[in-house]
Formats: sequence, C-alpha cells, structure tokens
Amino acid sequence: MDEARSRQQFYGRRRGRPLRTGQRERRQSLLPQVSVALPENGTLDPKSLFPTPPREVWLEIGFGGGEHLAEQAERHPEIGFIGCEVFENGVVKLLGEIAGRGLVNTRIHADDARPLLAALAANSIGRVFILFPDPWPKARHRKRRLVTPATLDRLSEIMVDGAELRLATDDPDYLSWILEHATTHPAFVWTARRPTDWRERPFDWSPTRYEAKARKAGRPPIFLRFERRPRQAA
Repeated sequence: MDEARSRQQFYGRRRGRPLRTGQRERRQSLLPQVSVALPENGTLDPKSLFPTPPREVWLEIGFGGGEHLAEQAERHPEIGFIGCEVFENGVVKLLGEIAGRGLVNTRIHADDARPLLAALAANSIGRVFILFPDPWPKARHRKRRLVTPATLDRLSEIMVDGAELRLATDDPDYLSWILEHATTHPAFVWTARRPTDWRERPFDWSPTRYEAKARKAGRPPIFLRFERRPRQAA
C-alpha cells in the first residue's frame, strides 16, 4: 500500500462489549469471505469483488449496526454493496444480517474508510451513504469530522455522473457544517425543493437505530440528498 494510504489516522472506538461465542465464530469464518482486500498498488474496481458483476456498486461509510445496509442489500439484489465500519461490534452485527438474510451482494471493509476511498477506481460508485456520522462537537475536534472538503473531493472522483450522496444527521451544528461544505462543492448539487425533502425520510431510505435514538431524545433527524453533477466533456 502506498505511503499516502498508510498515513491515514483513525479517530474513535474500535471495540465495545466482548463478543459472544457465536459472534466470534462468525467473525472468524464469515468475515474473511466478505472482506475487501485493498490492492498494494493501482486501483480497485469494486465490481470485481462480487462473483457476478453487479449493475452498480453502492457504498456506506460508517454503517453502525448494519441494519440500513442489510435492508438495502436485500431490497436490491442487483446492486453490490460495500460497507465501511471500524467498530468491531457493528461489523459482527452486519455479519449476522448477511448470514441471516443470505446476502451474497455485500462486502465489508472493517477499517478506516479513507484507504478504501483512495483505492477505488474513478467513476465506480453509484451511490454513497453517510448516515449519522460522529459530529465531533468540540471545536478542537472538528478536523476529525468525516464530511470535509477532502472527502467530498474524493467522493466526486469515485462517483459516477448522477450518483446520489445521502447524508443524515441529528446534530444542528454538523448540519450547518455539511451544508456549508456540500452546497459549495462544485461537483454536487442539493436536490431538495421543499422542506419535506429534508425533514422526512424518503420511502426508500431504511431507518437506523441512530435515527430512532435521536427521535427518542427529541432531536429531529435531517435527511440530505446530493447528486453528482455531470462531468464536463474534455
């Protein structure tokens, strides 16, 4: 792996409660079968990760417990899915969903997403989900936020023209941050036309436990959809 990828720094927890016996066994047996192997050099064609090349590949960064990704993968068997998550307990929960639902169109990058983003080929991703990322509310920690100009730059390179970027948050400050950076990025256009477009979860957008937690705490979640603008012809 090149030096730029190896320098990436991860912020956050990697482990929570000790895994149960069944979870440990699933991690040992199933995770190697669905793990994404990054190339030492060159780029990664995500369609090559699947036995039958899918129509498109969709990417979820920070899938938490995996409930959204698993639901999307079951609804769309023609799509290949890659989920990124560093939290071990979340990874084994998604492994349980993969086994229980018999999903063959799901792959996992159980590590920091940035090396994967660096490896993915240009124009190779049809949709990206970043749902309820850690808001890192303290001013001195804002550099740790996932949605940054650098991330948006890289997403704009790997996403195909017209691809959708879906973001969700229940943190007002992070919402302002996202809108400040995403709406001014030249590669993306915000698709909202009316307040319900961001106040209500779209019908094809599966709920997550983080959304339920936010609603229970009285924090209304916001759902944002951006579209990758068509590239200008050379």
